[in-house]
Amino acid sequence: MSIYYSVQDLIETAERENKKISQIVLKDQAAELQKPESVLYKNMRESFLVMHQSVSDGISPDMRSVSGLSGGSAYKMNLAVENGKTLCGKVFGRALVRALAVSESNACMGKIVAAPTAGSCGILPAALLTVMEDRGLNERDVVMSLFTASAFGMVIANNASISGAQGGCQAECGSASAMAAAALTELAGGTPRMAAHACAIALKNILGLVCDPVAGLVEIPCIKRNAMGVANAFVGAELALAGIESAIPADEVIVAMKRIGDMMPGSLKETAEGGLAGTPTAKRLKKQIFGE
Repeated sequence: MSIYYSVQDLIETAERENKKISQIVLKDQAAELQKPESVLYKNMRESFLVMHQSVSDGISPDMRSVSGLSGGSAYKMNLAVENGKTLCGKVFGRALVRALAVSESNACMGKIVAAPTAGSCGILPAALLTVMEDRGLNERDVVMSLFTASAFGMVIANNASISGAQGGCQAECGSASAMAAAALTELAGGTPRMAAHACAIALKNILGLVCDPVAGLVEIPCIKRNAMGVANAFVGAELALAGIESAIPADEVIVAMKRIGDMMPGSLKETAEGGLAGTPTAKRLKKQIFGE
């Protein structure tokens, strides 16, 4: 469907029908897949429940990955939030807790939702669950916002990439940030056009980010980049909701991301050969885990 190849088409459709992007997407997908909207909603709700559970699983103080490289960060962050020791307040702090928790759950072989990938799985649930809690939003609105996030993700996937191996971490955490920013904007009452600006702003902020997993594992620096990604999603949404627009349209930002990814050397695209993965400490950790 052409609607998933262009953010602009998505906006114009929503504005023409005077509906939220999520409503447009659910309706179109039901028609495309020849399934009732209720069935698709139920499927999306199941993903939402997995997201919720992966947060709970990841906050455990005893969680450790097989490699020993990660685990326990979400618990520490949660303690800081609960004890009022954060700089930016509880909303931001809890978003970081959730982003870390889901990412650590993934590293420990827990069940997560790839949103859009396993390496970026903490960003979207952290953003939406935190706003849901803070604003007392009903579950249905949050589940529906996942359709909005999915639509933006599909546009990115169809025009660029959501793979770190193909486009660097900008394609993973960048895409997740952009998806979350758009969903947050809709949840907060923003217009479809505002959601597009939020997507563009979030994606612009992360252009050029390389994929350089230490020892080839989705742990360092991936987990902390999920925390950064949810912060970036909030930045995109906050600016867009304030009426601030991206000078470069979302569709053009997506194409720029693809071009940047195409220009990246292979050593900076999930091969664990360059960037942080090439540092002396990273090499020592790799040897420690896998031996000579």
